[in-house]
Amino acid sequence: MTATEQARTVLERFPAGGPRGSWPAEEYAAAQRAQGTNAQVVMDLPSDQFLVVADITTQ
Repeated sequence: MTATEQARTVLERFPAGGPRGSWPAEEYAAAQRAQGTNAQVVMDLPSDQFLVVADITTQ
């Protein structure tokens, strides 16, 4: 019997201190979603970065 697990892959990293009104991580994630990748933006507090991640199903 095999178990299916969800793993996340980091597609890109963006510094949290971007210019006011600029959302490069959100723009990158939106472009990835437009290409069919289920990309989401999460905050990595220890590194102070926004990560664009995608879920990948593994068996």
